Amino acid sequence: MEHPPTHISQAADPELKVEQVSKDTRRRVITASFIGNFVEWFDYAVYGYLAGIISTVFFPEADRQTALLATFGVFAISFFVRPLGGFFWGHIGDRLGRRKALSLSIVIMSVATFCIALIPGYGTIGILAPVLLLLVRVVQGFSASGEYAGASAFLVEYAPAHRRGLYAAVVPASTAAGLLLGSLLAALLTSVLSESQLHDWGWRLPFLLAAPMGLIGRYIRTKLEDTPAFRALSQEEHGKAPARDMFRNNRKQLIIATGAVLLNAVGFYVILSYMPTYLAEELGFGAGESFLATTIALASYIGFIFLTGIASDRFGRKRMLITASVLFMLLTVPAFMLLDTGNFLVIVLVQILLGGMLTLNDGTLPSFLAELFPTKTRYSGFAVSFNLSNALFGGTAPFMATLLIGLTHNKLAPGWYLVAASLVSLIAVLFAVETSKKPLQQH
Repeated sequence: MEHPPTHISQAADPELKVEQVSKDTRRRVITASFIGNFVEWFDYAVYGYLAGIISTVFFPEADRQTALLATFGVFAISFFVRPLGGFFWGHIGDRLGRRKALSLSIVIMSVATFCIALIPGYGTIGILAPVLLLLVRVVQGFSASGEYAGASAFLVEYAPAHRRGLYAAVVPASTAAGLLLGSLLAALLTSVLSESQLHDWGWRLPFLLAAPMGLIGRYIRTKLEDTPAFRALSQEEHGKAPARDMFRNNRKQLIIATGAVLLNAVGFYVILSYMPTYLAEELGFGAGESFLATTIALASYIGFIFLTGIASDRFGRKRMLITASVLFMLLTVPAFMLLDTGNFLVIVLVQILLGGMLTLNDGTLPSFLAELFPTKTRYSGFAVSFNLSNALFGGTAPFMATLLIGLTHNKLAPGWYLVAASLVSLIAVLFAVETSKKPLQQH
């Protein structure tokens, strides 16, 4: 009588091992994923929220809009390296382990962010200042390309089968928490320091926090064991090239995933990162009011994100993602019209609405993407699709929003850009299969 292939028993093994994981281990997994992702995206947030000040420090000879375009251009260029980073970190994560990739990426991000605080301004070293800024931002982009995907895969592979959506929602929640701290610090600095103090040294303070926070995140991650799903793979499977396997066996999933990420890519950076600049530069609100409105919206976003994770476990990933796309197509432009009313309360409510709509996508996407790919290419598939879409459309979103307003002289241009992204995401998700009720693909 023939014995069944070894990989059949291995495929079932992770499901059994996950059920045996202790509550204490799960808490440490959640904490490590939250803190690490929080640190990475706090670093990114600070740059976005202080873009107006940074533009005058590094591009002082340009007019206001040109300086902003240059600052957001540096922001966007740093994203172009992210697909390359997706391949790099995906290879490490699928071949050597999720934990190793995540522990290394957080160190690189923290060091790069710390270095931004040390770069002299244009007035001191001339054109070398924006060149150094660009180089450091490229290193940041390379590092961040492995974080979101790795943390999501880590959580999904440790989560009980019926709670993968809730566990994965920790990733966008920690991302928003990083943005929230960045927003609070920006609001505090703009209200406490004078304009000259902000431009001279105040803007550098948040970047200095990166080093100690990064060390804490790395320490916690190194104390964890890799996921049951990854450990169940054979040594032969670890040794294969994950990118080659991904393109050979998971092309359809890769295309679907890249399209599905588009709403997240554009929506996240327009609504949660670019919005204070939009309110201050385009609608004439004070910097303090703009940051306060975004801070309130971010706090509500974090609360909504966990509800979305629970709902995606109950109703399915496709239903949640489709609902998010349809709502954005219908309500985004009217919401941007209301932002121009000049009423602070209306602006806060609109941002809460937009943030709540975004959570329907963001709270579902990490588990959806992780479940699309088998274990041996999960990190690579997630990282490449997520970072490709973010490189082309996410990092460029503040730049495109500013550029479209300049070209069309229409303040609603960012809203229409969001509508277009929603349509592409909707089409991609319609071609996907529902994954929430199925076991994770092991082979």
